[in-house]
Amino acid sequence: MSDLPRKGLARTVRLAGLPLGIAGRTAVGLGKRLGGKPVEAVTADLQRRTADQLFRVLGELKGGAMKFGQALSIFEAALPEQLMAPYRATLTKLQDAAPPMPAATVHRVLEEELGPHWRRRLRGFDDTPAAAASIGQVHRARWSDGRDVAVKIQYPGAADALRSDLNQIGRLSRLFAVWLPGMDIKPLVEELKARIGEELDYTLEAEAQAGFAAAYDGDPEIAVPPVRLYTPRVLVTDWLDGTPLSEVIASGTTEERDRAGLLFVRFLFSGPARAGLLHADPHPGNYRITPDGRLGVVDYGLVARLPGGFPPQIGRLLRIGLDGDFHAVTEGLRAEGFIKPDVDIDPQSLHDYLQPFTEPAQTATFRFTREWMRTQFQRISDVRADGARTALRLNLPPSYLLIHRVWGGGIGVLAQLGAEAPFREELERWLPGFSDVPAGLAEAVSADEADEAAEA
Repeated sequence: MSDLPRKGLARTVRLAGLPLGIAGRTAVGLGKRLGGKPVEAVTADLQRRTADQLFRVLGELKGGAMKFGQALSIFEAALPEQLMAPYRATLTKLQDAAPPMPAATVHRVLEEELGPHWRRRLRGFDDTPAAAASIGQVHRARWSDGRDVAVKIQYPGAADALRSDLNQIGRLSRLFAVWLPGMDIKPLVEELKARIGEELDYTLEAEAQAGFAAAYDGDPEIAVPPVRLYTPRVLVTDWLDGTPLSEVIASGTTEERDRAGLLFVRFLFSGPARAGLLHADPHPGNYRITPDGRLGVVDYGLVARLPGGFPPQIGRLLRIGLDGDFHAVTEGLRAEGFIKPDVDIDPQSLHDYLQPFTEPAQTATFRFTREWMRTQFQRISDVRADGARTALRLNLPPSYLLIHRVWGGGIGVLAQLGAEAPFREELERWLPGFSDVPAGLAEAVSADEADEAAEA
């Protein structure tokens, strides 16, 4: 048997062992409770040990398992504190850490991609990785002009590992729900699987990063490292120093967290207008605060290409919703394909469901908090409530998939930061259509959109 099949089998066994281990600890915990040990103590111990296993398995496997963990970490602010406290540190680690490749493997990939004299280009190459992620790891080196560069190297067999892990996690999605109540795992996994090809081709990532770097060149608030060299499996960019956003979340001052939140939103919403691109992987491991106070952004493996900017329908419908006309919003969403022709949705229920997206835009400033996030999440995930029933009736058109991911994930990061800032002003500045709908014109706008849909 070759190494690849053996490793694939081992990965499957370890992933399959996650829910089995959880089930076993749950049984032991039940025994302890029956034996008289306090419920709180048993539950805390069970969750701590489950978190340890989660990081050990997902972190060691890299690939799709770690990608899943990184995506999941965005939403930890939405889950109850008593459940998430043991997992928070574990999921934060998954944002930018994984066991490294052996140096010999790294050298082999560099020789295959850059030729036998790769050290002439990458001087002082550090064999110890500075960071490791789901499909590759980053090393520090010096470019020919003496500038420090980041060398991103893809793990051999990353494609097979990514697909295998995500297929396995998808099959186990119901079991994951036992210890992540309220979180629908399957759509998250399906989205990750749909983007495998894009993330594995560093040529596409290099093109996207170069586009962002050109758009933000010289920007006083946003730092995007320029691209120096790329192949399908190696990407070399300028090195970017800074404090990881996860550290700002954990120990930053109120002023630092507010500032980081504002720059985070400004980057996400300005990208389509300035670069025709939307950075679509908004987990904290991709952001840092540079020594000169800018928001540094790395990892452009997942982007939405929006050459015309955000679809103006988003801004128009959000503004109409703020004006309170959810009948018009309902018809507008139907015209965009979010509500299928044969589906009826109560406008008031839709208003309640969309509150996490509309409430932050209702006032000049808004503070995101974990408590607010949990309240919103619990309200729309409770199967007994209208919010969950409304969610089941909605459809997400493919063209909006990454936009929805960024919007939802961005809210999760802002809640982790606890950031307060004039976010409505950013919508008015960067979201087409948001400032173009004076109060009282909602009916006309929804009628126009309905006519456009009928013509199409």
